[in-house]
Amino acid sequence: MTESISTQAAVAPVRRRNRMSAHETRMAFLFLLPSLLGFIAFMLFPIVASLVISFTNWQLISAPSFIGFANYQRLFTLDPAFYTVLGNTLFFTAEYLVLNIIVSLGLAVWISGLKRGQRWFRVIFFLPTFTPSIAASVVWLLIFTPGGFMDLVFQTLSLHVPNLLLDPRLAMQAVIIVTLWANAGYNMVLFNAALDLVPQSYLDAAKIDGANAWDRFWKIRLPLISPTVFFGTVMTAITSLQVFDQIYVITRGGPGSATATLGFAIYQNGFSNYQMGYASALAWVMFLIIMALTALQFWFQRKWVHYDS
Repeated sequence: MTESISTQAAVAPVRRRNRMSAHETRMAFLFLLPSLLGFIAFMLFPIVASLVISFTNWQLISAPSFIGFANYQRLFTLDPAFYTVLGNTLFFTAEYLVLNIIVSLGLAVWISGLKRGQRWFRVIFFLPTFTPSIAASVVWLLIFTPGGFMDLVFQTLSLHVPNLLLDPRLAMQAVIIVTLWANAGYNMVLFNAALDLVPQSYLDAAKIDGANAWDRFWKIRLPLISPTVFFGTVMTAITSLQVFDQIYVITRGGPGSATATLGFAIYQNGFSNYQMGYASALAWVMFLIIMALTALQFWFQRKWVHYDS
């Protein structure tokens, strides 16, 4: 009898803990339910729906019908514009990614070396990231437009440079300039914050050993902030593959198809030509490219990212 009472006394706290745990789980689920419903309604369902639509010939004004892989077959074998668009997207991503990392890292290193005004320069270079991309693109369109401010600058400097928006070889450079101006400040703040966390004792010891400023940056500061640089590289690559706003406002894919990218082609096919099935197929191709590039970056990180501080 005594053993039974002691056993019940030992089991009672366990049951209370289990009831409390179940109650906390239910409460946590209730608090998470609105976000979960929002994710299902506005993220998961559209993703699944776009995959289903990519196998149809839905044109908005007519009922969709299943056509299998015809949209994807058209993409890779019948549509000559696809490879032009894909090439433009990869070219923009490669050039913009390199310039973004170099410019933002250079600004971060410069600001971290200042003795005064660091906060003000951070704010100044970060402010463009708050500007809506459509509004910023409209302003830059006025700057680049024929006879605008940029042409006036070239004429004043006696530089015979064709208008950026009218030359197929230079139009993409205009888009890159606008995107770089608008977004480089974000990575700059990330890199500057990481540089501030580098122990000063490491730099002082290297300086005593005779290391110059370049050696201290390349062999000490850059390896220590490499996880942050990797994060900035991955996020910048993902967003650059989806570029749309600047191209829609400034060039509309022109001149010709010199600046047409996957994001713009998705919009054009889906909302201008009403070929939602084909646009969805384009969107899934872009998604697979983003996933492949991200996986490649994660594979390469083992060679240059150092997580040991």
